[in-house]
Amino acid sequence: MVYITRKEHFSSSHRLYNPAWSDERNWETYGKCNNPNGHGHNYDIEVTVAGDPPAETGMVMDLKKLSDLINMHIIDRVDHKHLNLDVDFLRGVIPTAENMAIAFWKILEKEIHGGKLYSIKLNESNNNFVEYRGE
Repeated sequence: MVYITRKEHFSSSHRLYNPAWSDERNWETYGKCNNPNGHGHNYDIEVTVAGDPPAETGMVMDLKKLSDLINMHIIDRVDHKHLNLDVDFLRGVIPTAENMAIAFWKILEKEIHGGKLYSIKLNESNNNFVEYRGE
């Protein structure tokens, strides 16, 4: 089994907020990430695909094609957007890095052919990242 990874970048803003909670509970849970006007991040997303490279191509998947899929289905929809307000597939979801990775997985899993989606790693900052490997 060979694992290939493509890294892409996007910038977005969001507010971590549960509308069912009081302002106090939201502040206790999310702190400054609960700013009513939101806050931003420069994200890196790493998508890893696993598979056995066929002798005919020697590639699990064409990395350019993987880049195109990530850009078309994720980056073009989230880059320079407010995740709570502008992104249809995150509507009603608290846009934590964890929830974003799960949402990205659901979109990309059905688009990847020739290999199997292995993981999505979402770097929210230099110090914080999540990795999701499916259900």
